[in-house]
Amino acid sequence: MMRKIERENSGRMEAGQDLVVAGYAGLAGTWEILKAKRQELLQWFSAEYLDMAEEEAAENQETEGREGLSFWEAFGAAECEPMGEGGILAAIWNLSGAYESGVEFALREIPIRQVTIEVCERYELNPYRLFSAGCYLLAAENGGQLVRRLQEAQIPAGVVGKVNRGIAREMIKDGGRGFLERPQKDELYKLFPKQEGNQS
Repeated sequence: MMRKIERENSGRMEAGQDLVVAGYAGLAGTWEILKAKRQELLQWFSAEYLDMAEEEAAENQETEGREGLSFWEAFGAAECEPMGEGGILAAIWNLSGAYESGVEFALREIPIRQVTIEVCERYELNPYRLFSAGCYLLAAENGGQLVRRLQEAQIPAGVVGKVNRGIAREMIKDGGRGFLERPQKDELYKLFPKQEGNQS
């Protein structure tokens, strides 16, 4: 049986809709790492590269007014799930669990910055389970149109999958298909264990 998630089910998400990610997965967590581990990161990256990456990640935090569904409805979204601890994989689990709905999504379609990939490789972290405040998972009847409207508003976005009938949560990756596992602790806690419970 699918575990029910304690979040509102508005009845707006339905099978056949597209799943869209607005923002960059893991970028908020990357920002935290860049701030805390700068001296260490200078072993592998130039100061200029880190400055540019930190500025870009900081801009990702500027999401005032985007928290509610009404903001995303104006672009064509039917439902939204803000990301936070556990990254995009936790958000997909939570949203699909609230609706007791199946989903399928492709990891390679998720918007993610190169700096996030590179930093996660250095610390052996999963970028898709990394703190992602400022990023949103959306459901929409026409994901392509939603993405275009968001991009026109200077909000990066991409169609990553769709809502299906049933309860299977399928993840498409390079090695084929697999099933999404229950959310795990955020990857940031591997670097900052004393901060567990303090992320918002």
